[in-house]
Amino acid sequence: MELRVLQYFLAVAREQSIVRAAQSLHLSQPTLSTQIRNMEEELGKQLLIRGTKGSRKVTLTEEGMILRKRAEEILDLVKKTENEIILSDSAIMGDVYIGAGETDGIRLLARAAGRLRKGCPGIHYHISSGNKTFVTERLDKGLLDFGLVFGTPDFKKYDALKLPEKDIWGVLMQKDDPLTKKDSIAPGDLWDKPLLLSQEQAEGGVLMQWMHRKPSSLNITASYNLLFNASLFVEEGLGYAISFDRIINTSGDSKLAFRPLDPPLEVEMYLIWKKYQMLSRPAEKFLKEFHESLKESEPK
Repeated sequence: MELRVLQYFLAVAREQSIVRAAQSLHLSQPTLSTQIRNMEEELGKQLLIRGTKGSRKVTLTEEGMILRKRAEEILDLVKKTENEIILSDSAIMGDVYIGAGETDGIRLLARAAGRLRKGCPGIHYHISSGNKTFVTERLDKGLLDFGLVFGTPDFKKYDALKLPEKDIWGVLMQKDDPLTKKDSIAPGDLWDKPLLLSQEQAEGGVLMQWMHRKPSSLNITASYNLLFNASLFVEEGLGYAISFDRIINTSGDSKLAFRPLDPPLEVEMYLIWKKYQMLSRPAEKFLKEFHESLKESEPK
């Protein structure tokens, strides 16, 4: 399977039309159709459902959707590898790829990147947001250099630096809610409340242990991937979002308030990368700068 043909296939998937894809690729329609059919024959699977004569729209089969996902990952990795090789003997320029969950801890990475930028302005950063599963999957595939994750990582697979700060769990609610009169929120305060939980915690996790309840016994009205979106639901009275502190601004004219959990629930954060991985020069430089910034932040 050639990379060129994978690019052709992704163009067809994007345009949902062989005709439009051929135009964007500057190929003839018969040439592109032949390339796609040859790929299907090579894989022994139908990848596209062609429209009827009156409709030129094509849709992906289940196998086609799998290939689209993998093809995007393969081409991203090829591009990343090419950039690393091209820039290996030049000044420290290039890209650093970081995956992270939503956390104020990202400030520590941003601080290191800001310091490094003074001496290495040619380094560019690409931040992907997602939960721990998302981050580790992309790390394992070589699509990320580093991941910022919550909780203890698998030290057999990853090298890690522990961040000095911890994330604190709490409840995001409307500023005039009766619960804001409390300094902290106990499990029983939430048992009968409509809750918005992260997708990871909605399926069970440390929050369920803290709540002493199973997800099925709680009133989980929504799950979220990005807390900002969930905060808008909270503003509109849809419920209480259980989240980390310092992600949503609750000061000034904000309509929201945050209260920590009681008993307190905290989680450690780690910057991780694959063991025995050959990091690019920009990634190595960033890691060294981040390590130095952590040492400087340690109490004297």
